[in-house]
Amino acid sequence: MTGSHMDRPGWDQLLEYARPGDTLGVSELSRMTRSLMDLLTAAKVLEQRQINLVSLRENIDTATATGRCFLSMMGTIHQMGRELRAERGKTGGSPKTDLEKLENARILYENSDKTAAEVCDITGVGRRKFFSYVAERPNGSGKT
Repeated sequence: MTGSHMDRPGWDQLLEYARPGDTLGVSELSRMTRSLMDLLTAAKVLEQRQINLVSLRENIDTATATGRCFLSMMGTIHQMGRELRAERGKTGGSPKTDLEKLENARILYENSDKTAAEVCDITGVGRRKFFSYVAERPNGSGKT
């Protein structure tokens, strides 16, 4: 299940099953939790139950003092990365193409003898976005 929140039946079942001295292995910390607070809470619960945590990607083992320290540092770094992406508004996908660039490309394409590829190279617009933009326009049909 997702690590976006800590209210997960699978997590609860894991905690019921695990015994002191066991080691919980995860492929990477971001698969276990999505925030620094959730990571620290989970690490504290595991520590209280004497369950070690090993993260393969980050090479962390909480059985050692270095591993426990590195867990906190990596959690902080992951949290900062998430917050920076949120500040920039990046949620995935490709960046938006400036509508003014698209309109300039359309005007150049319709009023010159240049090919779509040439127009896209000149204006810095991707061909797929350009053709989608032209097709979405009410009278968008290509060259006049």
